[in-house]
Amino acid sequence: MALIVQKYGGTSVGSVELIQRVADRVAQTRQAGYDLVVVLSAMSGETDRLVRLASEVTPSPDEREMDMLLSTGERVTIALLAMSLRGRGFNARSFTGRQVGIMTDGSHTKARIARVAADRIREALTEGVIPIVAGFQGINERSDVTTLGRGGSDLTAVALAAALKADQCTIYTDVDGVYTADPSIVPSARRLDKVSYEEMLELASLGAKVLQGRSVEFAARHNVPLVVQSSFKEGQGTRVANEDKDMERMAVAGVTGDRNQAKLTIIGVPDRPGIAARVFGPVAEANIIVDMIIQNVGQGSLTDISFTVPRVDLGRAMSLVQRVVKEIEAKSVEVTEAIAKVSLVGVGMRSHSGVASRMFEVLSREGINIMMISTSEIKISCVIDEKYLELAIRALHAAFGLDEAAS
Repeated sequence: MALIVQKYGGTSVGSVELIQRVADRVAQTRQAGYDLVVVLSAMSGETDRLVRLASEVTPSPDEREMDMLLSTGERVTIALLAMSLRGRGFNARSFTGRQVGIMTDGSHTKARIARVAADRIREALTEGVIPIVAGFQGINERSDVTTLGRGGSDLTAVALAAALKADQCTIYTDVDGVYTADPSIVPSARRLDKVSYEEMLELASLGAKVLQGRSVEFAARHNVPLVVQSSFKEGQGTRVANEDKDMERMAVAGVTGDRNQAKLTIIGVPDRPGIAARVFGPVAEANIIVDMIIQNVGQGSLTDISFTVPRVDLGRAMSLVQRVVKEIEAKSVEVTEAIAKVSLVGVGMRSHSGVASRMFEVLSREGINIMMISTSEIKISCVIDEKYLELAIRALHAAFGLDEAAS
């Protein structure tokens, strides 16, 4: 029988009633003749609740203990779904990340998967059992519980699908696929039947909340067939696959925005070899992702360096940079928080010229100033004032013919 891995997010298992609905869908899949493995997130809002509890105990909770705490959310949902399925006459069994052999590195709260044994999953499937697996968690070499970061249940599902050589990995969420833009910002946005791994990876990293970026990267590396569907209504969803000629016809597949950005500018940096390494080395060692970097033309022996980091990491980044500023004898550091990033994504950019200039024209026409620019083969991103983000998304979506009427 074909093997399907199904993953259900927090909104899909946010109550007992919703868990019963997931049980109905799992039962239907089983009755249709498929073997399947189910991966669950914690109930919607549960992880945030646990984080708040930790902050009430101490302002700086230990990361190892945070992982122990946060991993409890998924245990609740997997046990409840297994009970629900068994009540329907299906042989289901719940498993934690430890029990299915999801081995990670030692980075607590944002661990990376090193390997997946999945021996107990294979045994369960051979016995006709439906395995219900806790997403988001694993163990390190010391057998300590680790978690995979926000959206980590997507990664769990994809990693299991790769290890088991599943025929498909379906991510069930509260949306029915990948759209040309956020429908809450652009009502005319349309669902894409398929996107490439590259496009989905860019969209995920640039603010689209449909899939976790690392899960897409893992799927592309192991060629895992991936589908995004809604757990609340029927439909084909969006298939994430290798690039094809249909995807290349359109210059732009989607527009996305990201408010989780902050800009740091180091003023009066000595313009000499090795300074960039001194600035960004400590930031990299702290696992803070630096996105865009701009170094101004030097005046005399001094220059300015600006770069963006996730807003959630601003405090840590600022602390590290202030230390470096003293060491290299720069003048000061300035912070700009009210910024956002608007991006165009599409594999068709490789064969369509003029996309960047058109983007700049559209933003200029709307009176939106561009602070920073970043490009790749299939992406163009601009940092702008946060208050103009939704205007920019709507204007670009219309200008590149992505509205419903243009389909």
